[in-house]
Amino acid sequence: MKIIMLAIMGLAMVLLAGACSGGAADGGSQPSEAVETIYDFNISLYQGSEVLGSETVAVSDLRGQPVVLNFWAGLCPPCRAEMPEFQDFADEYEGRATLVGVDLGQFFALGTEEDAVALLQELGVTYPAGSTDDGNLVRELGVLGLPATFFVADDGSLHRKWQGVLNGDKLAEITDEMLAQ
Repeated sequence: MKIIMLAIMGLAMVLLAGACSGGAADGGSQPSEAVETIYDFNISLYQGSEVLGSETVAVSDLRGQPVVLNFWAGLCPPCRAEMPEFQDFADEYEGRATLVGVDLGQFFALGTEEDAVALLQELGVTYPAGSTDDGNLVRELGVLGLPATFFVADDGSLHRKWQGVLNGDKLAEITDEMLAQ
């Protein structure tokens, strides 16, 4: 019985590590040459409705402006680690690119809405952030673990996606590439 419990605990640790990944040094990928429009889903905002104009927004509503979608969870340590730099980015790029945090904790067993809101408050994060109930999102976008960041051009096409932790310098570099196009 003890061996079975140890095996179950080991499997649980492997699954948790995969869901909340620290990320590789270069977790970026480029879309194919064909224009890939980002999967459209709704975000119910915890905060930032004054910035985005509504308490619920569809990703397609954000067309016309470059958007950085950061997928995270309230109980994901790597997500927590990158949030202060994402806040600095949101402040610096205000008016040029919109950062939106999308809590996927419920899909990765990494927290509830309450956990997510508590983390935002604890870290003083003020950029728009919310969650979605679209269970197809993870599969449609190929989100392999958290955090994950998607760079969406103003026409709604996917510029680039990044799986894993992203620091402020790389976040700015990829956004500047997107803005230059």
